[in-house]
Amino acid sequence: MIIVQSAIVSDDIADRCFSCALQRCKGACCVEGDSGAPLEADEVAILREALPVVRPYMTESGRAAVDAVGVSVVDAEGDLGTPLVNGRECAFVCWGDDGCAYCAIERAFLDGKTSFRKPVSCHLYPLRIENYGTFQAVNYHRWDICHCAVEEGNSQGVPLYRYLKEPLIRKFGTAWYDELVQQIEHPDS
Repeated sequence: MIIVQSAIVSDDIADRCFSCALQRCKGACCVEGDSGAPLEADEVAILREALPVVRPYMTESGRAAVDAVGVSVVDAEGDLGTPLVNGRECAFVCWGDDGCAYCAIERAFLDGKTSFRKPVSCHLYPLRIENYGTFQAVNYHRWDICHCAVEEGNSQGVPLYRYLKEPLIRKFGTAWYDELVQQIEHPDS
């Protein structure tokens, strides 16, 4: 384990390689699973505010799901998450002509319509964060649908902490990320 400020980070962040291979997996992480994307409490209000500019990117069934329950739901474990369409894909999925699932929120962001990129949990995937009061646990989530991302990361030699630099800085800040890199790359310093 690596301890960075108030976070306990799995060694997998340094030892595992990863690089999304969207054209191979087709965005399965946005479609598979039994709950939507985890949301932080402050993201719910941000998502509500961004919804008018995100809605045009959403599917009709995604808009209907959000109209029925709102931008967030509480899952079986009591955690906040995005709603699902028919118990399957995230309500914020939009489909590309290439058959891939994309994030409607991120599409609106990339088009300059909102400053909210997407839930930080999605940006950080395959890392998952658990809050334990005074500290957070940062763990690598292994899911068979991401085998092609592991293959791609291994072939490129991209360690997880480097692949996820931007979202790690978004979540924890630059000083935290710099400390993580220091501990991984120069553990005896």
